Amino acid sequence: MSAGTRASSTRAGSAPARVLFFGSGSFAIPVLEALLGSAGISVVGVVSAPDRPVGRRGTLTPTPVAVRARAAGLAVLRPARVRAAEAIAEIAALSPGLGVLADYGQIIPPALLDLPAHGILNVHPSLLPRHRGATPVPATILAGDPEAGVTIILMDAGLDTGPILAAERWPLRGDETAPDVEAEAAVRGARLVTSIIPPWLAGELRPVPQDEAAATLTRPFRRGDGLLDPGRPAAELERRVRALPPWPGTFVETAGGRLVVHRAAVGEGSRDDRAGEFVADGDGLALGTADGRLRLLEVQPAGGRRMTGAEFRRGVGRRLVGTLEAT
Repeated sequence: MSAGTRASSTRAGSAPARVLFFGSGSFAIPVLEALLGSAGISVVGVVSAPDRPVGRRGTLTPTPVAVRARAAGLAVLRPARVRAAEAIAEIAALSPGLGVLADYGQIIPPALLDLPAHGILNVHPSLLPRHRGATPVPATILAGDPEAGVTIILMDAGLDTGPILAAERWPLRGDETAPDVEAEAAVRGARLVTSIIPPWLAGELRPVPQDEAAATLTRPFRRGDGLLDPGRPAAELERRVRALPPWPGTFVETAGGRLVVHRAAVGEGSRDDRAGEFVADGDGLALGTADGRLRLLEVQPAGGRRMTGAEFRRGVGRRLVGTLEAT
């Protein structure tokens, strides 16, 4: 069924929309809350990821969305494979008229995309078509984008390729972390998607195709992506420090072991600096880079606690001054 047919099939004054929510992570919580608090919307159920082992003991733990949904008394489905026939049958039994997805974690198969009469709307934390894929918020910071955004699309079979129904953007100061931007996008996305559901159901919105020529694609991170390469400029490394928490985080390798970098700033370099060399910087410590210094404002040595760069340098960090990053 086409988007236009879906939208035009709605009748004014009908019963509350039967909305099925797909979500797993914390980004999705404000969206679910907004749906639960919206007049004219009845959340008929939630599809979330299965319980997963957490911590050293591997304790099976439900997703944040599953916990909230249960507290609200909602039916919660947690299929290991949402494309499995039994999962699709369970979802179909809820008779949703509209789906809303945020931070779910699985690809939705065509059989589910076509199940709700009005399709499935995806709340994506970037200004699509820029930063499609798994890590749009870190990509926004890594690229030094001057603004962030959230986009509501009508899902199709591609990866974040569906037509756009609405978008909201806001400027970035240049000191935000990925959790900061994600939290802002979640709140704005929740407000945006609930505001467009009534006109979408009434056939008053026309989806706009994405500009494929402007599309960029992101990928999941690996642990090694957190290594700070001193062969790159300090400004790029500082963005990396802000973009990669909580996973994979950022770190440097030293003669004394791995040093996690929680906060950093760009500093003016000296002509005597060498890329990869740890240098005294005021009462703290910095890393020489290809262009400028990366000032290490808050760090955590292997087996130790988080501390300021100055605290670290007063302790074992003083031994690093004049040494090179380990490889």
